[in-house]
Amino acid sequence: MKIRDVRARWVHCPIPTEQQHVSDFGRITSFDAAIISIEVDDGLVGWGEAKAGVGSAGPCRALVAVVDELAPELVGRDARRITAIWDAMYSGTRAGYALARGRGFPVLGRRGLSMSAISAIDMALWDLAGKAHGVPVVDLWGGPRTDALPAYASGGWADAEHIGPQLQGYVDAGFAAVKMRVGIMDGDVATSVARVVAARAALGPDIELMADAHGTYDASEAMRFLAGVEHVELRWFEEPVNADDRAAARRVRGSTRTPIAAGESESTRFDFRDLIGNESVDVLQPDLAICGGPTEARRIAALAEAHQLELAPHCWGSALSFSAGVSLAFASSAARIIEYSLGGNPLLHDMPEERVVVERGTVRAPTGPGWGVSPRADFLDEYTR
Repeated sequence: MKIRDVRARWVHCPIPTEQQHVSDFGRITSFDAAIISIEVDDGLVGWGEAKAGVGSAGPCRALVAVVDELAPELVGRDARRITAIWDAMYSGTRAGYALARGRGFPVLGRRGLSMSAISAIDMALWDLAGKAHGVPVVDLWGGPRTDALPAYASGGWADAEHIGPQLQGYVDAGFAAVKMRVGIMDGDVATSVARVVAARAALGPDIELMADAHGTYDASEAMRFLAGVEHVELRWFEEPVNADDRAAARRVRGSTRTPIAAGESESTRFDFRDLIGNESVDVLQPDLAICGGPTEARRIAALAEAHQLELAPHCWGSALSFSAGVSLAFASSAARIIEYSLGGNPLLHDMPEERVVVERGTVRAPTGPGWGVSPRADFLDEYTR
């Protein structure tokens, strides 16, 4: 399985007006990703995804360039040697020292776009591995630990008057857990609190409710928000503060009994190790198109298991990163629930040849070879920039 071609595309797909929403990222008018294909000498193709940001919109031109820079070093390598390729990309020209010393010597771009590009390449290599063996990737990781997992509906942008009906619509579709957005998009903490209180009043006590601030509060705002919704019994409060402000994250978690979720914008096991050591998180949320790909995500899952924390992969992306996150969840004893985007997402619903199925709030264990999804050629041709 010698690699003979690596290609990256910036896929920019407009979202229909009626499916758009407004958050702290602004009005979301498109879904963007870098879609990577790796072809080996027998013609088999694996697919991966890289993201320029945790949101759904944004230019990926620079990300494509990073993949193009890595590609010449990949051509001719054995695609089955996934860990060796990951280490080589991580340590660059010092990969020989890394192998000899048993520790990484990372390149300068060990975070951000470089790690996202590595994530996509790693994702495509695991897709190839599953396809080569004719099994889903989760089977290569020991098989699913259960036949099905619940999903939570991820959306919730409406104001206090309309948030109840919006979330109830998710419940009516079969979801027993829902997530809503709060934070700077509301203007002030009191408005966020009022929206969450209204949501709980509409849903009743039996539906699990999460809130996500996208890292837009400072520590005092996050603590005031948590104090205001303590009686609401949130399943978790996600990304309360700037991901770089570890001291604020620790203060926020120490102030509440509400579980804190974080990690969607973090890269590598080292960031997650630091989150855990800082005592600032209860739920780890690696995004497999950002954190270092499935290889690194499995190491992050092992951290969650070792520290008795919950694993809830960030699955806001295309069908490729969604399927990779689902596979990780089914392989880990720390995962209990899967994110399912209720925002307009043509890369999840329209791009793949195969339909992504979430029935009545339930996700079944993967069964197709590799990630079980492949992009439609006509879709890529139409929306590649």
